[in-house]
Amino acid sequence: MSHRLVLATRNQGKVAEFRRILEQLAPGVIELIGLEEFPHLEDVEETGSTFEENALLKARYTAQLTLLPSISDDSGLCVDALNGAPGILSARWAGVHGNDLANVEKLLGELQGLPDSERGAHFTCVAALAMPDGREVVEEGLFYGRILHAPIGDQGFGYDPIFAPTGMDISSAQMSAHEKDAVSHRGKSLRAIAPQVIQMLEGLG
Repeated sequence: MSHRLVLATRNQGKVAEFRRILEQLAPGVIELIGLEEFPHLEDVEETGSTFEENALLKARYTAQLTLLPSISDDSGLCVDALNGAPGILSARWAGVHGNDLANVEKLLGELQGLPDSERGAHFTCVAALAMPDGREVVEEGLFYGRILHAPIGDQGFGYDPIFAPTGMDISSAQMSAHEKDAVSHRGKSLRAIAPQVIQMLEGLG
């Protein structure tokens, strides 16, 4: 028996990634559905000051209005040379939410001229589960690497084309989905939260 779980995002890249990872962790247990099934839901304004606060805002709102268990994440790129920016503003770093190309170009401009030794960065992902009865679970995953000098690769989304994972000479956008899931911030946070998600869903009967 599969249990319905709402993923509180309209980002199709995230939907595909979540569905792929959860299916691998718990085959047949979870039926992940996206917000496209709930067109009446408004986008949640991310007013939190941390990844955890924003992830919980989205998961709580979705659980309350759908009356279904809901999972969300807030993730972003934290660049050492920029004191952790763009951080929670990653998706709208260039001023328009979700404009990946503009965000990448802005970031590369900010780091222009910096050597590899000063281009350290990491992705953070906080996954949050909110149940309609108020129970909540939060887990975090980190993915370390450095910022490249130019985009390369056409897999993934967001900042993947300019992020080289630690110990690798390729970008996240050159990795297969399986390779990325094994080491990425989102893969780590979902693997951490999945046992608790499964336990809570199976407890619903």
